[in-house]
Amino acid sequence: MIVAPGACGALRVGLALTYLSAESGGMGSYARELVPALLQAEPGIELTAFVSRDLPEAVTDAPWSEAVRWVRLPFSPSRPGPASAIASMSAQWAAIPALAARMRLDVVHGLANVVAPIAPRLATVVTLHDLIWLRHPTTMGLRGTLGMKLAAPRSARAADRVITGSSVARDDIVATLGLPAAKIDVVAHGVRIERHAKPAAAAHLRGRFDLGEAPLLLCVGQVRRHKNPAGLIRALALLADRRAQVVFAGSRSEFEPELRALAAELGLADRIRFTGWVSDAELEGLYELASCAVLPSFDEGFGLPVLEAMGRGVPVACSNASSLPEVAGDAAVLFDPHDPHDIARGVERLLRSEQLRAELVARGGERCRAFTWDAAAAATLASYRRALAGRRRSCSRTWP
Repeated sequence: MIVAPGACGALRVGLALTYLSAESGGMGSYARELVPALLQAEPGIELTAFVSRDLPEAVTDAPWSEAVRWVRLPFSPSRPGPASAIASMSAQWAAIPALAARMRLDVVHGLANVVAPIAPRLATVVTLHDLIWLRHPTTMGLRGTLGMKLAAPRSARAADRVITGSSVARDDIVATLGLPAAKIDVVAHGVRIERHAKPAAAAHLRGRFDLGEAPLLLCVGQVRRHKNPAGLIRALALLADRRAQVVFAGSRSEFEPELRALAAELGLADRIRFTGWVSDAELEGLYELASCAVLPSFDEGFGLPVLEAMGRGVPVACSNASSLPEVAGDAAVLFDPHDPHDIARGVERLLRSEQLRAELVARGGERCRAFTWDAAAAATLASYRRALAGRRRSCSRTWP
């Protein structure tokens, strides 16, 4: 009897990473951390990464990149226009499964909500991070939202296994898309406590972003409506400390002018900073300058910035909505994101109490130990093997 692929020994896995770019946000961080963890968790695993022309050099320069076979597809998803969208979808749904079958891979894993719905002779896994794009359709722009509505539900229904980062996200997927809970594997993200880079000098950051010496509230993530930056700006106007400033560190969006207008209306224009995308060194430096980290989101599939701040010894105040309480546990001050007064009260507690800050820093360090990329990799590998087992059971013929 011929043994099915992946039934024993190391797996041959294809990773759909065509979305990966210098500014791919949390999903980019997910890929850059998970891939080396998979290599560490299963020596001998064969990883083939399908990428686009937008792949950052920092990825291929990483020490672990030599253990990955890179297949660069000839398109750039960041380019505007319908041709780019068509090329991206063609790569995801046609080119990748065809190449993977030719390479005799066992599993194809789409790490950013999409995997080919038809992939003969391959098991498929998709990480469906959340359904934020469905509930908050303006958060991604028209092209991105339409693309997700077309591809993500179909990918999730067709995939052999679905991975998501929190039980809240799993329950939402079950309720909204009608997927069976037994098909979904909750795999929490990890957090790397050691720094990604040497922190940029404080003087450089203060000069580049025009930061004063006042308390700095750091909000990390792409500037999108569902992350509720407007709520944090309104809360800033209510703080007793009239010097406190908010720094939004993340990729810019078309929403930013509206936020600047709100800040000007509230007399806060000189206390709000939008950095745009920052390097790893600059982000590390901003964490060092921060009095606290604030994540006021209405909705998060996981909320990695909460753990990243905790891992760097920064006290956290965050929303009590969506997955954030699941991630933060008792290591953060929680507030109602719909109430600027409650956001302000939560932040005020951190700014006023040195003892509370110290307690949360200690709890945060302990909390991070429960979220490791080693554990995420092990659970992801288990999901791959469940996908293969399910595919074998559903096939009436043996693998060639």
